[in-house]
Amino acid sequence: MRRTLTISLTDQRLEVLDDNVPQRRFAVSTSGWGPGERMNSQCTPRGRHVIRAKIGAGQPVGAVFVARRPTGEVFAAGAAEREPERDWILTRILWLSGCEVGHNRLGAVDSMRRYIYIHGAPDVAPMGVPFSHGCIRMRNADVIELFDLVDVGTPVVLTP
Repeated sequence: MRRTLTISLTDQRLEVLDDNVPQRRFAVSTSGWGPGERMNSQCTPRGRHVIRAKIGAGQPVGAVFVARRPTGEVFAAGAAEREPERDWILTRILWLSGCEVGHNRLGAVDSMRRYIYIHGAPDVAPMGVPFSHGCIRMRNADVIELFDLVDVGTPVVLTP
């Protein structure tokens, strides 16, 4: 069986496919600045990627991450209001690496060096609409389910 993830920036949807047959769909939120590959653009990159690393196994729902490390805190109601500009990275991280040299890999377009993740977000964060800072945000329960479904090396295709 060949498992692949597809993420539609237009539909704000992530699909899990086994041998090209859809198995599961999740609402996501990609960049509020739209698609793009440039470093520091805060856009969501397009094209072929792979899951480079899975981070956060065993962490509680709502675990807060900074620089891919759990801080020991758990996201609580009111935190988003106290820090409205903070890009909360919660629960699990699937770190993406681009596969297309010059498009999303190496140089000023490298998805991995841009720290593009699929990650959990506060439950109050909107899903199904572009609103992130470049990453692919998911509900915490959904990112846990996805984390358990995929392996490092799983292909991920981001389409416009």
